[in-house]
Amino acid sequence: MRRLTIALAAALLWPAGQALAWWDEGHMQIAYVAYKKLTPAARDRADALLKLNPDYSSWIAGAPAGQEKLYAFVHAATWPDDIKMKTDYYDDQVTDSTARQLVPYGHLKHAYWHYKDTLLSADETPLPRPDPVDAVSQLKLMIAKLPANSDASDALRSYSLSWMIHLVGDLHQPLHAIARYSAALPDKGGDRGGNEVQVVAANGEKLPLHFYWDRIFGGYSSVFGAIRDADQDSGLSAVAPDAGKAQIVDPATWAQESFELAKTVAYAPPVRADKQPAELTREYETNARETARKQAALAAARLANLLEALLR
Repeated sequence: MRRLTIALAAALLWPAGQALAWWDEGHMQIAYVAYKKLTPAARDRADALLKLNPDYSSWIAGAPAGQEKLYAFVHAATWPDDIKMKTDYYDDQVTDSTARQLVPYGHLKHAYWHYKDTLLSADETPLPRPDPVDAVSQLKLMIAKLPANSDASDALRSYSLSWMIHLVGDLHQPLHAIARYSAALPDKGGDRGGNEVQVVAANGEKLPLHFYWDRIFGGYSSVFGAIRDADQDSGLSAVAPDAGKAQIVDPATWAQESFELAKTVAYAPPVRADKQPAELTREYETNARETARKQAALAAARLANLLEALLR
């Protein structure tokens, strides 16, 4: 409960538009399951790149002997969210000339890199033009830079990997692939992926729909806690992803899948298209948890397959 309270408090204080996905627990569990699937050679190459991240020493602080590489990889999954709280990293806009640029550890937060909003009108409310820079556009650039035979420096490859581990998880959270507009929410951003839509969970807590989905795996976590939770009998390690889907390593396809799940599961009744709170049903919450588990397991498998191919 303490971890959840801390995460929810942090989310409520977060600047508008800077959404988290899966919170620490979800991202770390995805990274952990992915790491277990990598070959030793791919793990070593990933670790060599992550060592160039300026936060590497803090990632491995307190790691059990022999587990430093694992702890670094798992902790790296939260780095693009962690920098949002760093005083030496700065807000920027999707319209800036630097929005597309991959600058190794260049101190910009790039909050708009965390999602790919396909726009949806709930009631024929006019839609604006989608943002030109998003999680899909940037992840494709990072994928192109990661191989050793690319024209990228090791610093750029390190930066790309630090973001990739996180963004694969982001794109499998359905509400990071959609923005729904309605007469009640017609302005730029619409409902911001459910951030402007209120729901009431089974425990009576009222919170934004986006937060409800982000916290399905828990909130703030240590690496040890995330690994423990993933390895529990009913944890993420026990979820078998669809083998065929796991081979799909196209970020645009991932985003489209998440968009469809947002429409059919995340926005399913009783969720409303306005700001009036909706009391979630047992059926909704069961479907949400099962969908989240399947998406996280798929994200872990796809991350492993992608890195195995790129880190040869």
